Amino acid sequence: MIPVLDDSNFLLYAAQNYDNPQCHSTEEFIEDVRRIKYIKKLLTRYLESGDLKERLILNHFIILNNVFETGALVRMLFLKMDKYLPQIKPFLLLLNILPERIQNVKREGFVVTDTIGLDSGIVNALRQI
Repeated sequence: MIPVLDDSNFLLYAAQNYDNPQCHSTEEFIEDVRRIKYIKKLLTRYLESGDLKERLILNHFIILNNVFETGALVRMLFLKMDKYLPQIKPFLLLLNILPERIQNVKREGFVVTDTIGLDSGIVNALRQI
């Protein structure tokens, strides 16, 4: 177990918590990790232009949840997408994978997820699904 998750140990942590029996190469693992980057791009586009591809983002989250252990996935998302927490929180709530506390991301201690706001545009879009 990696005590404090940061950029220096991210890939090792991701590999330790990767559970995809159909994965046969390192490239498939890297492709799954890149989904986080794709979500980040889609959320950046949403914040800049208002164009939300909620179903595509949701599909990426579902795939990530299927190949990474849930607690580990949320820690990874909080590390890599710390500027997008109000935008990812509605998706994590919809999938029922957001814990009350996220521990040891970037530093010792924890983040209480109740203190993170919700993006109202995303909440409204997800209610339409």
